[in-house]
Amino acid sequence: MNPEKDFAPLTPNIVRALNDKLYEKRKVAALEIEKLVREFVAQNNTVQIKHVIQTLSQEFALSQHPHSRKGGLIGLAACSIALGKDSGLYLKELIEPVLTCFNDADSRLRYYACEALYNIVKVARGAVLPHFNVLFDGLSKLAADPDPNVKSGSELLDRLLKPGPGIQPAPPPAGSSHAFDPQDIVTESNKFDLVGFIPLLRERIYSNNQYARQFIISWILVLESVPDINLLDYLPEILDGLFQILGDNGKEIRKMCEVVLGEFLKEIKKNPSSVKFAEMANILVIHCQTTDDLIQLTAMCWMREFIQLAGRVMLPYSSGILTAVLPCLAYDDRKKSIKEVANVCNQSLMKLVTPEDDEPDEPKPVVQKQAEPNPDDSLAKQEGTASGGPDGSCDSTFSSGIGVFTPAGTERAPVTLHLDGIVQVLNCHLSDMAIGMMTRIAVLKWLYHLYIKTPRKMFRHTDSLFPILLQTLSDESDEVILKDLEVLAEIASSPAGQMDDPGPLDGPDLRVSHSELQVPTPGRAGLLKTPGTKGLECSPSTPTMNSYFYKFMINLLKRFSSERKLLEVRGGFIIRQLCLLLNAENIFHSMADILLREEDLKFASTMVHTLNTILLTSTELFQLRNQLKDLKTPESQNLFCCLYRSWCHNPVTTVSLCFLTQNYRHAYDLIQKFGDLEVTVDFLTEVDKLVQLIECPIFTYLRLQLLDVKNNPYLIKALYGLLMLLPQGSAFQLLSHRLQCVPNPELLQTGDGLKAAPKSQKADSPSIDYAELLQHFERVQKKHLEVRHQRSGRGDHLDRRVVL
Repeated sequence: MNPEKDFAPLTPNIVRALNDKLYEKRKVAALEIEKLVREFVAQNNTVQIKHVIQTLSQEFALSQHPHSRKGGLIGLAACSIALGKDSGLYLKELIEPVLTCFNDADSRLRYYACEALYNIVKVARGAVLPHFNVLFDGLSKLAADPDPNVKSGSELLDRLLKPGPGIQPAPPPAGSSHAFDPQDIVTESNKFDLVGFIPLLRERIYSNNQYARQFIISWILVLESVPDINLLDYLPEILDGLFQILGDNGKEIRKMCEVVLGEFLKEIKKNPSSVKFAEMANILVIHCQTTDDLIQLTAMCWMREFIQLAGRVMLPYSSGILTAVLPCLAYDDRKKSIKEVANVCNQSLMKLVTPEDDEPDEPKPVVQKQAEPNPDDSLAKQEGTASGGPDGSCDSTFSSGIGVFTPAGTERAPVTLHLDGIVQVLNCHLSDMAIGMMTRIAVLKWLYHLYIKTPRKMFRHTDSLFPILLQTLSDESDEVILKDLEVLAEIASSPAGQMDDPGPLDGPDLRVSHSELQVPTPGRAGLLKTPGTKGLECSPSTPTMNSYFYKFMINLLKRFSSERKLLEVRGGFIIRQLCLLLNAENIFHSMADILLREEDLKFASTMVHTLNTILLTSTELFQLRNQLKDLKTPESQNLFCCLYRSWCHNPVTTVSLCFLTQNYRHAYDLIQKFGDLEVTVDFLTEVDKLVQLIECPIFTYLRLQLLDVKNNPYLIKALYGLLMLLPQGSAFQLLSHRLQCVPNPELLQTGDGLKAAPKSQKADSPSIDYAELLQHFERVQKKHLEVRHQRSGRGDHLDRRVVL
């Protein structure tokens, strides 16, 4: 420093002392400066006051010499003390050089800067509010200072600034007081630059230093407690940072952050109308997926409140919410709290979807709406033009982020539900075989709910969902399969799935020619000589069964064919449940029609046997059995003919169908043909099972008809035919004992002059061509024999002209 330079009104002694390396001498100089400034205040000499402050700032506090800087700092503090309440007039000039010293490389100098600012703020009190942002910025840096003395000094200054108790690591020096009390902030809040403060807060809140985090959290708590400062408006700016701090390793900081978030959530519940829910939805979605249990639980609790308070405003973020929530539903008891909150979120979100979210009946309004300017134009266009392909429409929404509209207009503009992203998420979770059972069930519940509430929109995604829904039938959980069947049944029966021209149904899991997908008609499905009027409830073309029904039946049989274990373990269960969810007659009618064209004859025989067992034993099919029992109506006769043609793949099941329908004479004729068939162990096993079945309650009426020998001669002859087929084992003994109970065995003789028409002939309606049915049976069995012999290398000796 130039000793010749004039520093008036500072005397040479003051200047020399300020530059001294000893603190005591600099302190003496500060007392002289305080005395000098007091005189200027008494004289109201503002010019000289400004000159003193400017000299201390420019020539000392900002000097290159460290001792000069220390002298400048203590001198500025002395000026503030001398000015007293008038210091507010010079705060900018007093504070700026001190804050500059906060960045000094010398830790002692940074400490003296804290000390100087402490004295300035202590005197100025509430007048520092207009400068709060720069003070906050400086303090936030010192809170993370590596020097413990500097950090301690910054904490004292921080505590002085706070209007409330805040964080107090050490008691303040004797005689100190807060710079201002809560009332100061209330009365001076118009001077508090909240808009300018928020960017500082947003920047500092991402600090990883635990002391800086503690500093930030403590100030947020303080400002949140001030009535006239509404931090809620700016919560979207700092919410992500708060959740970051919630994951801090320090238990105390985590607890403080929990308190802050809890206070904000209370405010949100009190004033939901002023909350910017949409702007914070994505932040919650991100933190709901974290691995930190506390962050995840807190974010999930916030999400629950947001969905319940904001309602449909959250719908555009449904795909993201589901991405976060669905995996939590499979958590075990170790994360029970998160699971329970996630379940509430899931249920609440599902309730937001209503029939109003679906497209109108006529497509024209949808097209006009798509033409309007809309931030979701591309999505709307994709949904409007999608034909259900697995790609295209789904990927764009999912990859473009969860929020799909401008939050500013969220609460005014009508909320539109876009299913692309939602379906994408549901499809992904259902495809992931590692996902938990409860999550898979929740996904299927969502799909079912969407098909119920928004069927028109959902059917545009059906072709992409269809393969994975079929694949889910192989799931290990019965509950998952039940929910899956509910979805498939809704797809197959919803009126929205009815297409005038469905086009080629060649999805990823379906390779069938268009001709095979035609719904069977009465004239084609049966062998009625006089086609009757087919009841709508008896055909797969019924209005309750749409274009996807027959496709579903084809794919289901194809899956059974490719996964024999699925057919063996779950086949009966699946078909029985479908019979409860859909029309049982339609299911059997369509499956029989499809099996009629099955090229894998072994599978056809196995499948027919499965269907027959279900038909004869399941309580779910009681009504259908009664319908077939008498064949009184053209519909029941047509169904019998359709089933018969496919049942011919398995001789024993064909006989059992005749027993069920009381076609005893035809059953006897079939058994007569068994002598021409290749009798195998499997064949005899099925005859054995049929004998066991005759003893079951299903055939109680048949056993009672044995009492009427006169009117049921062919029933008795058919049973004797079965007896003659069986080797003398347990089944032989069982059937033999039953036939021994038949009264008047001599009446078994039937002559040509028998006048009374047997009861069994009642079902032999002239509208059914039994001769043609018998010929069809022979052709099918001839084909089966040919295939078996081809496998064993003996096919050359068979008549290859026999075709189906």
